[in-house]
Amino acid sequence: MYSLSESLLILLGNKETSEDDISVFCTETDAHLTLRANLLQDTMACYTFTLVEEGWMTIDYNNQQFTLSKNDIYPYAPGMPLRIVAASDDYRGICLLADETFTLRSSYMHDAIRAAYFSLVELTEPKLKLQPKDASHLADLMRLAIHYATAPHPKRDESLRLLYNLFLIDLTATQESSIRQHRFPKRVEEIYLDFLRLLSQHYADHHDIAFYADHLCITTTYLSRIVRQVSGRTVVEYIDQMLLMEATWLLKTTPLTVAQIADRLHFSETASFARFFKRHKGCTPKGFRNG
Repeated sequence: MYSLSESLLILLGNKETSEDDISVFCTETDAHLTLRANLLQDTMACYTFTLVEEGWMTIDYNNQQFTLSKNDIYPYAPGMPLRIVAASDDYRGICLLADETFTLRSSYMHDAIRAAYFSLVELTEPKLKLQPKDASHLADLMRLAIHYATAPHPKRDESLRLLYNLFLIDLTATQESSIRQHRFPKRVEEIYLDFLRLLSQHYADHHDIAFYADHLCITTTYLSRIVRQVSGRTVVEYIDQMLLMEATWLLKTTPLTVAQIADRLHFSETASFARFFKRHKGCTPKGFRNG
């Protein structure tokens, strides 16, 4: 999987963004840059929030197409089945990106859960229509993040982290005032968060739901119900997506053989890894590596 720094290097070609410890970045986007994001589909370990300011863009989410226009905001979380289909010539937007590891360790991850998934669960669409004043406020925060991300500043990273947390808090407040009042019970959110943390550490070694449920001291049925309630996805989908992202990254960026990658990801045999990869990507690991 590509970190935030690696993703920005691919998207922007700017070596200044390739620092190992960069955790938050923000940039203005147009149609060309937005479509380039498809280059990183399934391989970007970042949370992103994109606010449309002018024009329109069409995205494909779970094999359904949605069009976003001015004052729409949509979140992307690692592993979400989302692809950008088209964008108008006059499309303009602002995109805030945060490294997955940093986000999962943030004390404000409860707000990130709602910000990244609440609209998907409640509205079944990966977007939220903002009131003009709310869109303007969030755009101001994002442009302030652009300032800190691109200008020399002795406390740049700390400022960006604080802005990211503030953005999540204000986005959550905006959502809660825009759609019907609803909160997941605290226990539900805690279990979901703990599952994400466990998954990020053990997905390569443990592909079974029982491992995660046992560590959380709950049943597999209860874990499955909570994950679907919060995200609309299954535990198996999460595990498979993490394995697929790592396999894709290893095939593209390392000289490891297919057999070595299968072993690293703890598949019982190379053939089962090849079947898994072809089922999700539509081609064999070797065919994917060869382009």
